[in-house]
Amino acid sequence: MQRKITRALISVYYKDNLEPIIHLLGKAGVELVSTGGTQQFIEELGYPVIPVETLTGYPSIFGGRVKTLHPAVFGGILFRRNQPEDEQQAVEFGIKPIDLVIVDLYPFEETVAAGGREDEIIEKIDIGGISLIRGAAKNFNDVLIVASREQYGDLLKLLTQKNCSTDLDERKHFAALAFDVTSHYDAAIFSWFNSKQQIPSFKKSIRTGRALRYGENPHQAGRFFGNLDELIEQLHGKELSYNNLVDADAALNLVQEFSDKPAFVVIKHTNACGVATATTVKEAYLKAYQADTTSAFGGVLATNRPVDKEAAEEINKLFFEILVAPGYDAAALELLKTKKNRMILVQKKPLSETRQFKSLLNGVIEQDVDWKTESMADLKTVTRRAPTAEEVKALLFAAKVAKHTKSNTIVLAVDGQLMASGVGQTSRVDALKQAIEKARSFGFDLNGAVMASDAFFPFADCVELAHQAGITAVIQPGGSVRDQDSIDYCDAHHMAMVFTGIRHFKH
Repeated sequence: MQRKITRALISVYYKDNLEPIIHLLGKAGVELVSTGGTQQFIEELGYPVIPVETLTGYPSIFGGRVKTLHPAVFGGILFRRNQPEDEQQAVEFGIKPIDLVIVDLYPFEETVAAGGREDEIIEKIDIGGISLIRGAAKNFNDVLIVASREQYGDLLKLLTQKNCSTDLDERKHFAALAFDVTSHYDAAIFSWFNSKQQIPSFKKSIRTGRALRYGENPHQAGRFFGNLDELIEQLHGKELSYNNLVDADAALNLVQEFSDKPAFVVIKHTNACGVATATTVKEAYLKAYQADTTSAFGGVLATNRPVDKEAAEEINKLFFEILVAPGYDAAALELLKTKKNRMILVQKKPLSETRQFKSLLNGVIEQDVDWKTESMADLKTVTRRAPTAEEVKALLFAAKVAKHTKSNTIVLAVDGQLMASGVGQTSRVDALKQAIEKARSFGFDLNGAVMASDAFFPFADCVELAHQAGITAVIQPGGSVRDQDSIDYCDAHHMAMVFTGIRHFKH
């Protein structure tokens, strides 16, 4: 059903890109109704405006909190044109139809993000605007609703093509967009209130996003929701895929653990196959690559320092999917761009999310992000021999890697270099055996190395195997009813072991 627009109510906070719409409506003879700053804006463009106050018979009251909340306004929006009873009541009460509503809500999220005071934030909770949107969207059979300045371009195109007329399908589409706007707005308000109230309710609204080539596998559709451009800038390469994003997230979370010196990580299927710190990016990369020269092929790479030409020359020898860094020298970037499909990314700011969630079993689970990183203060020596200063540095390094590795995991390392890890095993013993075998296969001598575990040892078998492989110090959470068995074995074989009291399961 096509509807000709004869009357429009326009009430917006931001006036950007509104001018061509006003010109189009004004020249088409559409009657314009408005209030406040929007009314002044339209009048300055040279078009007559009916003030909302004239329509309602009431001035704007309570500091502007009540302007449009009146039957003369909402009746014009909500009355059903095809219902005789509604038509009769509209005539009886002198209510004229409103066929187009354009609203841009008060900037609530922007005010919160800018650190506004509570009273400023409260005043940016739009009441009249949100009500106008809901009313017009509900009556999409008769009314076109434009609920955001993001839609001005589409509106202008539609009105131009249809000579200020609209079809039902178009009105219904804009109504759906309107409820997307209002639901997001309400979710933002609730989140602000709930940051202190802690009501047990899960609400997450993200309106921006992008389609992905596919999901985890080619037969699965995939989409990313969020503002990726706020965190990452892509300088080169093909479009990021679902798996690329998952691995890049794992890489950035791990490399962020290291801030005091250049660090480099190599990720494969979210697990680290290479991690190292050094005095230069080049040296850190070479040490990380050495840990597993096989798995690094096709991996996702990340560093916490800008990439210079010397580092790029080494990295360029490897086939990899993604490289993320805080910056690149011009010569380094030129070299890395020689492979057309490589994804070269710049990380603009650190990761800072405090909550994480995922869907499962017909619902969602949510938790705090694991930002806890062990330090010297967390280490409790439980053996007769305390770790040496060099062993302590290696233990803290290994614990950082273990924190970001799939459970069950064992990490073998020296200070500044991952030697091997056992990942995602159903038993801790199997994880250790995998790590030992892998380290040896890449030529590492484990004598004097350290071992980290993401959770406690239920038996002494792991420290026994570690000792036999040459491991001299161990870091683990502790907490097993048989902790003493592991402690006794370490004491009997001059090993050092520290407990942290902190478990880092990762599933």
